Amino acid sequence: MSWFSDFLASSIGRKVVMSLTGLFLIIFLLIHLAGNLQLMDFIAHDPADEPGKAFNLYAKFMTTNPLIKAVSYLLYLSILVHAIQGWVLWSKNRKARGSQKYAVKVNKVADGNSFAASNMGWLGTIIFIFLLIHLYQFWLQMKLGKLPMAYYDGEEVKNLFFIVSEAYESLGYVIFYVLSMVAIAYHLDHGFQSAFQTLGINHRKYTPMIKWVGRAYSILIPLGFAVIPVYMYFFM
Repeated sequence: MSWFSDFLASSIGRKVVMSLTGLFLIIFLLIHLAGNLQLMDFIAHDPADEPGKAFNLYAKFMTTNPLIKAVSYLLYLSILVHAIQGWVLWSKNRKARGSQKYAVKVNKVADGNSFAASNMGWLGTIIFIFLLIHLYQFWLQMKLGKLPMAYYDGEEVKNLFFIVSEAYESLGYVIFYVLSMVAIAYHLDHGFQSAFQTLGINHRKYTPMIKWVGRAYSILIPLGFAVIPVYMYFFM
Protein backbone atom coordinates (compact mmCIF):
# COMPACT_ATOMS: atom_id res chain seq x y z
CA MET A 1 0.00 0.00 0.00
CA SER A 2 3.04 2.26 -0.29
CA TRP A 3 1.62 3.74 -3.49
CA PHE A 4 -1.45 4.85 -1.57
CA SER A 5 0.57 6.51 1.20
CA ASP A 6 2.79 8.13 -1.45
CA PHE A 7 -0.32 9.43 -3.21
CA LEU A 8 -1.73 10.90 0.00
CA ALA A 9 1.61 12.58 0.72
CA SER A 10 1.75 14.11 -2.77
CA SER A 11 0.39 17.54 -3.62
CA ILE A 12 -2.45 16.15 -5.76
CA GLY A 13 -3.26 13.56 -3.06
CA ARG A 14 -3.54 16.28 -0.43
CA LYS A 15 -5.79 18.29 -2.75
CA VAL A 16 -8.06 15.29 -3.34
CA VAL A 17 -8.34 14.72 0.42
CA MET A 18 -9.07 18.43 0.87
CA SER A 19 -11.78 18.24 -1.80
CA LEU A 20 -13.50 15.14 -0.41
CA THR A 21 -13.46 16.32 3.20
CA GLY A 22 -14.52 19.79 2.04
CA LEU A 23 -17.55 18.46 0.17
CA PHE A 24 -18.50 16.36 3.20
CA LEU A 25 -18.31 19.44 5.42
CA ILE A 26 -20.35 21.42 2.88
CA ILE A 27 -23.15 18.85 3.15
CA PHE A 28 -22.86 18.93 6.93
CA LEU A 29 -23.32 22.71 6.96
CA LEU A 30 -26.71 22.35 5.28
CA ILE A 31 -27.84 19.72 7.81
CA HIS A 32 -26.45 21.75 10.71
CA LEU A 33 -28.29 24.86 9.54
CA ALA A 34 -31.55 22.91 9.30
CA GLY A 35 -31.05 21.90 12.93
CA ASN A 36 -30.07 25.38 14.09
CA LEU A 37 -33.20 26.83 12.55
CA GLN A 38 -35.05 24.96 15.31
CA LEU A 39 -33.73 27.76 17.55
CA MET A 40 -36.23 30.04 15.82
CA ASP A 41 -39.23 28.04 17.02
CA PHE A 42 -39.85 30.68 19.68
CA ILE A 43 -41.14 32.97 16.92
CA ALA A 44 -44.30 30.93 16.37
CA HIS A 45 -44.15 28.26 19.05
CA ASP A 46 -47.21 26.86 20.75
CA PRO A 47 -47.93 29.07 23.80
CA ALA A 48 -48.34 25.88 25.81
CA ASP A 49 -44.75 24.88 25.00
CA GLU A 50 -41.58 26.28 26.50
CA PRO A 51 -39.42 28.22 23.98
CA GLY A 52 -36.61 26.02 22.77
CA LYS A 53 -38.52 22.75 22.92
CA ALA A 54 -38.01 21.92 19.25
CA PHE A 55 -34.27 22.63 19.44
CA ASN A 56 -33.77 20.67 22.68
CA LEU A 57 -35.59 17.64 21.32
CA TYR A 58 -33.59 17.90 18.10
CA ALA A 59 -30.33 18.05 20.10
CA LYS A 60 -31.45 15.05 22.14
CA PHE A 61 -32.11 13.04 18.98
CA MET A 62 -28.78 14.04 17.38
CA THR A 63 -26.77 13.07 20.44
CA THR A 64 -28.46 9.73 21.14
CA ASN A 65 -29.09 8.25 17.69
CA PRO A 66 -26.36 5.57 17.12
CA LEU A 67 -26.03 6.23 13.37
CA ILE A 68 -25.70 9.99 13.81
CA LYS A 69 -23.21 9.51 16.64
CA ALA A 70 -21.07 7.32 14.33
CA VAL A 71 -21.22 9.93 11.55
CA SER A 72 -20.24 12.62 14.06
CA TYR A 73 -16.86 10.92 14.57
CA LEU A 74 -16.32 11.06 10.80
CA LEU A 75 -17.23 14.75 10.98
CA TYR A 76 -14.62 15.48 13.68
CA LEU A 77 -12.00 13.58 11.70
CA SER A 78 -12.91 15.44 8.50
CA ILE A 79 -12.57 18.82 10.20
CA LEU A 80 -9.15 17.90 11.60
CA VAL A 81 -7.84 16.38 8.34
CA HIS A 82 -9.21 19.25 6.25
CA ALA A 83 -7.55 21.81 8.53
CA ILE A 84 -4.18 20.01 8.62
CA GLN A 85 -4.07 19.31 4.89
CA GLY A 86 -5.13 22.87 4.13
CA TRP A 87 -2.41 24.30 6.33
CA VAL A 88 0.26 22.04 4.77
CA LEU A 89 -0.78 22.96 1.22
CA TRP A 90 -0.92 26.66 2.07
CA SER A 91 2.51 26.53 3.70
CA LYS A 92 4.04 24.69 0.73
CA ASN A 93 2.48 27.12 -1.76
CA ARG A 94 3.81 30.14 0.15
CA LYS A 95 7.32 28.67 0.18
CA ALA A 96 7.12 27.74 -3.51
CA ARG A 97 6.11 31.23 -4.54
CA GLY A 98 9.05 32.90 -2.86
CA SER A 99 10.16 35.93 -4.80
CA GLN A 100 7.43 35.39 -7.41
CA LYS A 101 4.68 36.14 -4.87
CA TYR A 102 3.69 39.38 -6.54
CA ALA A 103 3.55 37.84 -10.02
CA VAL A 104 1.37 35.01 -8.79
CA LYS A 105 -1.10 37.47 -7.27
CA VAL A 106 -1.27 39.39 -10.54
CA ASN A 107 -1.95 36.17 -12.46
CA LYS A 108 -4.67 35.19 -10.00
CA VAL A 109 -6.46 38.46 -10.57
CA ALA A 110 -6.09 38.07 -14.31
CA ASP A 111 -7.52 34.56 -14.09
CA GLY A 112 -10.59 35.86 -12.29
CA ASN A 113 -9.75 34.40 -8.87
CA SER A 114 -11.02 36.37 -5.96
CA PHE A 115 -9.87 37.57 -2.60
CA ALA A 116 -10.81 34.13 -1.26
CA ALA A 117 -8.45 32.29 -3.61
CA SER A 118 -5.50 34.37 -2.42
CA ASN A 119 -6.35 34.12 1.26
CA MET A 120 -7.73 30.60 1.77
CA GLY A 121 -5.10 29.92 4.43
CA TRP A 122 -6.01 32.96 6.52
CA LEU A 123 -9.71 32.35 6.04
CA GLY A 124 -9.28 28.72 7.08
CA THR A 125 -7.34 29.80 10.18
CA ILE A 126 -10.12 32.21 11.21
CA ILE A 127 -12.72 29.48 10.68
CA PHE A 128 -10.70 26.95 12.68
CA ILE A 129 -10.40 29.39 15.61
CA PHE A 130 -14.15 29.99 15.41
CA LEU A 131 -14.77 26.23 15.46
CA LEU A 132 -12.62 25.76 18.56
CA ILE A 133 -14.52 28.50 20.40
CA HIS A 134 -17.86 27.22 19.09
CA LEU A 135 -17.12 23.64 20.17
CA TYR A 136 -15.95 24.75 23.58
CA GLN A 137 -18.95 26.98 24.16
CA PHE A 138 -21.63 24.53 23.06
CA TRP A 139 -20.44 20.99 22.33
CA LEU A 140 -18.09 20.71 25.32
CA GLN A 141 -20.61 22.29 27.68
CA MET A 142 -23.22 19.84 26.46
CA LYS A 143 -20.87 16.90 27.05
CA LEU A 144 -19.16 17.96 30.29
CA GLY A 145 -20.94 21.03 31.60
CA LYS A 146 -23.72 21.14 34.16
CA LEU A 147 -26.68 22.21 32.05
CA PRO A 148 -30.18 22.99 33.31
CA MET A 149 -32.68 20.33 32.37
CA ALA A 150 -35.98 20.66 30.53
CA TYR A 151 -38.91 18.26 30.82
CA TYR A 152 -41.21 17.39 27.93
CA ASP A 153 -43.98 14.83 28.45
CA GLY A 154 -42.11 13.36 31.39
CA GLU A 155 -38.81 13.09 29.45
CA GLU A 156 -35.72 14.81 30.89
CA VAL A 157 -33.67 16.65 28.25
CA LYS A 158 -30.57 18.82 28.48
CA ASN A 159 -31.61 22.44 27.96
CA LEU A 160 -29.08 23.32 25.28
CA PHE A 161 -31.35 26.14 24.14
CA PHE A 162 -30.57 27.91 27.43
CA ILE A 163 -26.80 28.13 26.88
CA VAL A 164 -27.24 29.06 23.20
CA SER A 165 -29.66 31.90 23.97
CA GLU A 166 -27.41 33.00 26.83
CA ALA A 167 -24.41 33.19 24.48
CA TYR A 168 -26.40 35.22 21.96
CA GLU A 169 -27.14 37.83 24.63
CA SER A 170 -23.57 39.04 24.18
CA LEU A 171 -23.24 41.61 21.39
CA GLY A 172 -19.52 40.90 21.15
CA TYR A 173 -20.13 37.21 20.52
CA VAL A 174 -22.87 37.95 17.98
CA ILE A 175 -20.51 40.24 16.05
CA PHE A 176 -17.74 37.62 16.21
CA TYR A 177 -20.19 34.97 14.97
CA VAL A 178 -21.37 37.09 12.04
CA LEU A 179 -17.80 37.97 11.01
CA SER A 180 -16.91 34.28 11.15
CA MET A 181 -19.83 33.57 8.81
CA VAL A 182 -18.39 36.14 6.39
CA ALA A 183 -15.08 34.22 6.46
CA ILE A 184 -16.96 30.96 5.85
CA ALA A 185 -18.82 32.56 2.93
CA TYR A 186 -15.56 33.52 1.21
CA HIS A 187 -14.04 30.12 2.01
CA LEU A 188 -17.06 28.32 0.54
CA ASP A 189 -17.17 30.52 -2.54
CA HIS A 190 -13.72 29.39 -3.63
CA GLY A 191 -13.68 25.95 -2.00
CA PHE A 192 -16.93 24.71 -3.58
CA GLN A 193 -15.70 25.31 -7.14
CA SER A 194 -12.14 24.24 -6.38
CA ALA A 195 -13.26 20.88 -4.96
CA PHE A 196 -15.10 19.91 -8.15
CA GLN A 197 -12.20 21.08 -10.29
CA THR A 198 -9.69 19.04 -8.29
CA LEU A 199 -11.85 15.92 -8.66
CA GLY A 200 -11.90 16.41 -12.43
CA ILE A 201 -15.51 17.55 -12.64
CA ASN A 202 -14.70 20.43 -14.93
CA HIS A 203 -16.65 20.73 -18.17
CA ARG A 204 -17.75 23.77 -20.15
CA LYS A 205 -21.33 22.50 -19.99
CA TYR A 206 -21.45 21.92 -16.22
CA THR A 207 -18.84 24.26 -14.74
CA PRO A 208 -20.96 27.43 -15.06
CA MET A 209 -23.79 25.69 -13.19
CA ILE A 210 -21.38 24.45 -10.48
CA LYS A 211 -20.05 27.99 -10.08
CA TRP A 212 -23.58 29.39 -9.83
CA VAL A 213 -24.66 26.80 -7.26
CA GLY A 214 -21.44 27.34 -5.33
CA ARG A 215 -21.91 31.10 -5.25
CA ALA A 216 -25.54 30.78 -4.12
CA TYR A 217 -24.61 28.21 -1.47
CA SER A 218 -21.73 30.32 -0.16
CA ILE A 219 -24.12 33.25 0.35
CA LEU A 220 -27.31 31.57 1.58
CA ILE A 221 -25.87 29.08 4.08
CA PRO A 222 -23.65 31.53 6.03
CA LEU A 223 -26.45 34.09 5.86
CA GLY A 224 -28.85 31.57 7.37
CA PHE A 225 -26.44 30.91 10.24
CA ALA A 226 -25.79 34.63 10.80
CA VAL A 227 -29.48 35.57 10.94
CA ILE A 228 -30.13 33.34 13.96
CA PRO A 229 -27.90 35.06 16.59
CA VAL A 230 -28.75 38.52 15.24
CA TYR A 231 -32.49 37.87 15.46
CA MET A 232 -32.21 36.29 18.91
CA TYR A 233 -30.11 39.20 20.22
CA PHE A 234 -32.52 41.90 19.07
CA PHE A 235 -35.92 40.24 19.34
CA MET A 236 -35.79 37.46 21.91
